[in-house]
Amino acid sequence: MVYYEIKKVFSKASSKMALALLVMLLLMISYFTLHDEEYVHSDGTVETGIVAVGRLREDRKKWSGELSEQQFAKVIEENAEINKAAGNQPVSALSQKQGFYDISTIINRAYTDFGKYDYTVIDSLIPADAKNVYPNRVTQLEEWLDTHAADGFSVQEKAYLMGQFKKLETPLSYEWSEGWQQFQSYSISLFTVMVFILGFLVAGIFSGESGLKADSIFFSTYHGRRQAILAKLVAGLLIGSGIYWVMVLLYSAIVFGFLGTDGADCMIQTSITGWMSSYNITFLQQYLITIAGGYIGIMFILLLMMFVSAKTRSTKFAVIIPFIVVMIPSVLAGIANSIPLVEKILGLLPDQLLNMCQLIQYFSLYRITGEITGSLNLLLPMYGILSLLLCPVIYQVYRRTEVK
Repeated sequence: MVYYEIKKVFSKASSKMALALLVMLLLMISYFTLHDEEYVHSDGTVETGIVAVGRLREDRKKWSGELSEQQFAKVIEENAEINKAAGNQPVSALSQKQGFYDISTIINRAYTDFGKYDYTVIDSLIPADAKNVYPNRVTQLEEWLDTHAADGFSVQEKAYLMGQFKKLETPLSYEWSEGWQQFQSYSISLFTVMVFILGFLVAGIFSGESGLKADSIFFSTYHGRRQAILAKLVAGLLIGSGIYWVMVLLYSAIVFGFLGTDGADCMIQTSITGWMSSYNITFLQQYLITIAGGYIGIMFILLLMMFVSAKTRSTKFAVIIPFIVVMIPSVLAGIANSIPLVEKILGLLPDQLLNMCQLIQYFSLYRITGEITGSLNLLLPMYGILSLLLCPVIYQVYRRTEVK
């Protein structure tokens, strides 16, 4: 029965076209991921693609190791020497600085006001300033929490953030980690594409018989209100799970195959987007959280679609669910900054699971049983449990359908 339900979905020409579109979009996302890196030659020409990645990787691996005070001082000193030698040739200087670009980014973040970035800050520093790189990270947060911009946080939440920042063990270790960073940056594009296409595929699983006016025959069969319904549910789960993991694994193979898996054990704070994160995790842990979040988020949305399909017996109502769940919160996010309650509510919606890159960067905190925690610690178990609960609900709703 499960095989029959899956065969019904993929026997349609529209379903085959949807799969072909998904593969094309995967290749497009992969292309942009791999061509996001640029290598600047001394003459000013810019190179992108696999060759550029190889050059950058080779240059930056020379600076791998512990990000100690001495290493920061060496970068500051090297930067000053390059500026002096280059004179009025900024392109030549930029070309020579690419090897320690990631480390200079950390230094710049440490000496720029919270929430801002100035890539020229390092030019005004001296080697002695290296000792303040890590302390400045904590100081910046502390000063920001004392401003009106952080008035939305309670005393307990501010204490939680300070505690998380102070827990980060330093000195950090640095390695080339573009594979992990690029996957994280483009994962939202991949997950968004998948949720719409997978939604299109499963939207009609429960409403198909109603659309064909064959529901009376379906429910009158011996297994119509039991095994046949279970087969529909299992088919939807298998289609969603199978395609999701195939796409994620293919994308991972492409990204890591070309960009490498170096830096898996490095903390995300060694990246420009992770420097001010309150989650003290490695790039590998971030990757696992991201694909787990994407899976749970997409499966919850697909189950919600199947519930609507089973309840209304309408494919049209079911197929708009991804638009409501994914697009509307994005629109409302524009006013969330001015209304704390709206921001709190939006932070717990399922679309957040598709955008772990942003979730890990920002401070989204909640109080649960008297304890403060980040939204990341709530979303994964909450929607995992809700997804499991939706399965028997869908089964019972469709089983009790009345044929008129």
